[in-house]
Amino acid sequence: MGVMPLLSRCVLDTWSQRASSHSAEKALSIPILNPLNVYGRVFLLSWWGFFVAFCSWYAFPPLLTETIKKDLNLSQAEVANGNILALAAALIVRLVAGLACDRFGARWTFAGILLLGAIPTALAGTVTTHNGLVVLRFFAGILGGSFIPCQVWTTGFFDKSVVGTANALTAGLGNAGSGVTYFLMPAIFNSLVQRQGLSESKAWRVAFVVPFILITATAIVMILTCPDTPTGRWSSRNRDIQRHLDMRDTFLTTNTTGNKHGNASSIDSGNDTVQLNSSNAHGHFTDTQAQEDDLLTAASWELVEKPTVKNALGALCTLPTLTLLVVYFCSFGTELSVNSILGAYYAKNFPDLGQTGSGSWAAMFGLLNAVFRPAGGILADLIYRHTNSLWAKKALIHSLGIMLGVFLILIGIDDPNSKPVMFGLMTGMAFFDEAANGACFALVPHVRPTSNGLITGVTGAAGNLGGIVFLLIGRFTNGSADYPKKLWIIGAITIAGNLIVAWIRPIPKGQLGGR
Repeated sequence: MGVMPLLSRCVLDTWSQRASSHSAEKALSIPILNPLNVYGRVFLLSWWGFFVAFCSWYAFPPLLTETIKKDLNLSQAEVANGNILALAAALIVRLVAGLACDRFGARWTFAGILLLGAIPTALAGTVTTHNGLVVLRFFAGILGGSFIPCQVWTTGFFDKSVVGTANALTAGLGNAGSGVTYFLMPAIFNSLVQRQGLSESKAWRVAFVVPFILITATAIVMILTCPDTPTGRWSSRNRDIQRHLDMRDTFLTTNTTGNKHGNASSIDSGNDTVQLNSSNAHGHFTDTQAQEDDLLTAASWELVEKPTVKNALGALCTLPTLTLLVVYFCSFGTELSVNSILGAYYAKNFPDLGQTGSGSWAAMFGLLNAVFRPAGGILADLIYRHTNSLWAKKALIHSLGIMLGVFLILIGIDDPNSKPVMFGLMTGMAFFDEAANGACFALVPHVRPTSNGLITGVTGAAGNLGGIVFLLIGRFTNGSADYPKKLWIIGAITIAGNLIVAWIRPIPKGQLGGR
């Protein structure tokens, strides 16, 4: 294909999706610029919903450095405790959200998390004590669970050839909310003080009305304007998939006579048990049969198992799942812990920046998610298309993780007091950290796709657990303000974690649709 036709195709793909030939009508391209298109609208609300959730989840740290800390008379240890509990709540919600996505669908799970998280956001103005702040931040941590339906919803609408890019874009743009809030909340606060004449004590409380309105409005729009799946309602997805496969003469259902030499496998996905019969089990393999098996492989991506203890244990108790947990524990755990301390670290090393200046520079770490996390997913998809091997995706994840550890150790040992050196090293660290997150969720949809919500949920929860563990490490290392030591310890753990699981297969051996 020439340069001009290729450019034309790229531009067209940002406005209209190319339809997949597979059973669930997943898109082969991402219409990121067209909210009128159902795929473009789901993509928009996936990242925007996660964006406003992250804005609210991280709305406290930008104002905690000085204003809230002084108003509530908080110690540094009490601030750290609040950060940890906010992550703990998100961990719990992410575990539950994964199962809820498999049971009720990602759209309703997403909207439910946003509406529940809007309640503590609206109540921020009622806080008057340290204990009240801790309780409120714990329940506001519900919003951190929105990442799971964001990824599951996107996975349900986009083909596996572009799912890494789609997941990385929605997560990266959404994660940028943690950076935007470092600009947004101080700007709202300063406006209320300087233009509206409110006291500082009242202004920071009123400021939380803005994220409350954004969250509530987003949830309502999501419910009213988007479908559960490309084929319609979540409850009817299995019948829709079966109808599409029947139209292609693919062997389904228990009453088919099909190929007498076939190898049957069934998936219990809610009220319906769908049986897939593979035609190549005994070596009788023709071009037509190859096409049938391709469709069966595609169907294995669309059918979601009913959440049961047996199915959950089967999905969780595998080494490929362990790999995802370890690498995301390290990479996203790093991002969460750095987001929680970076403003204070900058203020400590560069006191001339003040609360607003240090917050603005710390915001860059989160804002870079809009570029660096998608870069990881896009690179993973490009490598997969070129090699047709999931090992290549996995090698990319570990390479990024090891380089992340190297940069963390460099920052921790050097503890830069030069702004160009500090900001340069932090930018390099942000690239490897956020790209590793994006690459990880380019692999997640391949690992037990019939339990995608569950795998997404436990992987996301592992990232939150990493954030909690890394914050606890910082909490008890020569005082909670010894930021350099925290960073090099996290770096050493990250390198070791990636090396330990590097040998494990990308997906379970013999899984349908994997290489």
